[in-house]
Amino acid sequence: MKVVLFCGGFGMRMREGAGSAPKPMQLIGDRPLLWHVMRYYAHFGHKDFILCLGYGAAAVKDYFLRYDETISNDFTLTAGGRDIQMFSTDISDWNITFIDTGLRATIGERLMKVREHVQDEEIFLANYADTLTASDLNASVASFRDSGAVASMLAVPPVSTHHVVEMGDNGLVTRVREVRDLMQYENGGFFVMKPDIFEFLHEGEDMVPHAFDRLIPVGKLQAQRYDGFWRAADTFKDRAELEEMFARGDCPWMVWDDNRNGGRKLIVPAQHTRASSLVA
Repeated sequence: MKVVLFCGGFGMRMREGAGSAPKPMQLIGDRPLLWHVMRYYAHFGHKDFILCLGYGAAAVKDYFLRYDETISNDFTLTAGGRDIQMFSTDISDWNITFIDTGLRATIGERLMKVREHVQDEEIFLANYADTLTASDLNASVASFRDSGAVASMLAVPPVSTHHVVEMGDNGLVTRVREVRDLMQYENGGFFVMKPDIFEFLHEGEDMVPHAFDRLIPVGKLQAQRYDGFWRAADTFKDRAELEEMFARGDCPWMVWDDNRNGGRKLIVPAQHTRASSLVA
């Protein structure tokens, strides 16, 4: 299956203290966020990528044009560096298509601009370029096939350290609880779609909410509840936390590396919910 990745946004919240590099190119360990997302899909056998570029497009292109396999793979160097024998590789069998989808385009507009690359697929995958998980992608695809839906998304609990305050009309607090204790789910990305999505997405619109709002009344939008590891690197703080996890060797999203994911078993998303219960 082809994988569409939206990696053209400005990422202003990420840029505090992080320079001007595009958000998907911020490093987690020795590799950028985008690489971690792509490596996840490749682990499940999906290695045909379509990158929807915008802000920072040159940085993304340059990274892959100059890609160095030795950074994340073992190898033997001989002949004074003139001969390198790789024990394994990351991207040698990947197919990556780079498409300029506009500097200020929405997710929906970016998807429309790569329509010709996926419209002949039975199913295609899509995601943000800064979102990591340890969910079982094979299980998600299988659930989507059985659902009869046009689009599916991972539905995750809110990731927040904030507290919700409940109060009476007099202003007296009746309850304080953590956001993640609320019975709500967020749009966690990791979309599975059929090309039929383009029948619900119009030019100049966004995928969420416009196209998804049209799918809901006809029962064609699936949400798969998932309570395992999921993290969106929206801010500089988020990236710093992921970097700290990488330094500890505690990387549940690295499902392809048992040395770093702690040998965790993949968690299968629960039975799907109606999209109306989501916080997009």
